[in-house]
Amino acid sequence: MPDPADKNARAIADHAGQPPATRRRRDLRRADGPLPDARTGTMPAVTPDLSETPAPDAGTPVPRRSSWAEAAAAADQASTPAFLPAPTRRPARPPVTPQPLGGIGAQLPTAEAPDAHQPAEAVPATSTTVDDGVDAAPPSSSVPDEAPAFRRARPTAADVIADTPMPDFISSPGLFVREQKPRPVGGVRGAVYNMTGGAWNMGPSAKQRDEDELGRRIARQLQGSYNTAVLSLKGGIGKTSTTVGVGLTLAEFRGDAPCAIDANPDSGDLVERALGEGIYQQSSPRTITDLLNNIESIDSLTALARYMHHAGRLHLIAGEQDPEVSDSLTAAEYLRIRKLISNYYSVALTDCGTGVTHNAMSGILQSADNLVIAAGYAVSGAKRARSTLHWLASHGYEDLARNAIVVITDKDEVSSRVDKDAIEEHLAGICRQLIAVPHDRGVADGDLVTLDVLRPETRRAYKEIAAAIVDGYR
Repeated sequence: MPDPADKNARAIADHAGQPPATRRRRDLRRADGPLPDARTGTMPAVTPDLSETPAPDAGTPVPRRSSWAEAAAAADQASTPAFLPAPTRRPARPPVTPQPLGGIGAQLPTAEAPDAHQPAEAVPATSTTVDDGVDAAPPSSSVPDEAPAFRRARPTAADVIADTPMPDFISSPGLFVREQKPRPVGGVRGAVYNMTGGAWNMGPSAKQRDEDELGRRIARQLQGSYNTAVLSLKGGIGKTSTTVGVGLTLAEFRGDAPCAIDANPDSGDLVERALGEGIYQQSSPRTITDLLNNIESIDSLTALARYMHHAGRLHLIAGEQDPEVSDSLTAAEYLRIRKLISNYYSVALTDCGTGVTHNAMSGILQSADNLVIAAGYAVSGAKRARSTLHWLASHGYEDLARNAIVVITDKDEVSSRVDKDAIEEHLAGICRQLIAVPHDRGVADGDLVTLDVLRPETRRAYKEIAAAIVDGYR
């Protein structure tokens, strides 16, 4: 029992200058330990456990910390590993099937669950021993451990993202961008689109979709150079006008400019129909003969352009106008021109003139990939077109005859007495496709042919012919 505070000299010295209540509480703490009253502000002293703290080496000075924050940071750095591996999900441990050891044939005994009342020290070790005293091999390290108890059974967000295949942003742009309807042109749909400022888009009509499909067929990309010959056995039935109309249509829809060659031995007028008589006379009248005379010096498209005429994006080679020279074009000369054109143009049209027996015709048919046979709405015109196809089939050009495109032009606006359906049925069975061009003053006058002045039905027919030509390039 300690002495009272008033008889303790040390306590008297320590209590000097303190209020009586403070001295009384302090004396009680010294006599009986800390008071349960929280208002005293006392804190139990905690003695650190130094049993697990490694002792500093002898002679190593203990660093002094200037603040509590530095000391805490140093302690965290010493106790936390430098790298914490990301938690991974471990698969459930598969059941271990007992296997024989070393040929002895002994089975590993199954470990029984320990008794709940048995002390932890009495639980047998996990290592298993066979009956003959041979220790079993420890479990392989390749078998994963059991999943931690705190892990959730359902997959995490990281697992779901890892198992989900990434979408292809290049081949499937529609996954992220809403498909936009094509803009309607003309008709009620186009009027509604224009009135609402595009807010109400009903999409294109069936007619417009057909027109767009024809445009895609005409604009198909080609690998190589192709040639189409336009011929007939009778003049004045729309052969040259078909060549110009189809050539202008190809130039309108294709990314590469087409070329049209006038190989008519009878003073062809291909360039006059494409440019107009007045413009052709004002320009430099270079012809196919001039091109042949200087063909060895032409080594670029720029040099070739000096011998060509241009109707928009349609490039043309004029035929010879001198009757004494026009019929002198041979098959070998045409093949030389065709070889030169194939270096710079992917699509070429050749206006062959009338007949199939003149000098250059064998070279034209030899280099042609398909044919356009011009015919008219007359009994004689239909018979001549049929005779042309039979002649081709019997002279080694059966593939050209089978894949030919027959174009019937109503150039003279035939009377109602002519049975157009009967003529079409007469020719449809011996060719790949038959296309009718309706009567149009822009074609019948025999002068300049431009797409702007043609009727919509005529332009539609030329688009069908151009699409059929490109479809035949295989």
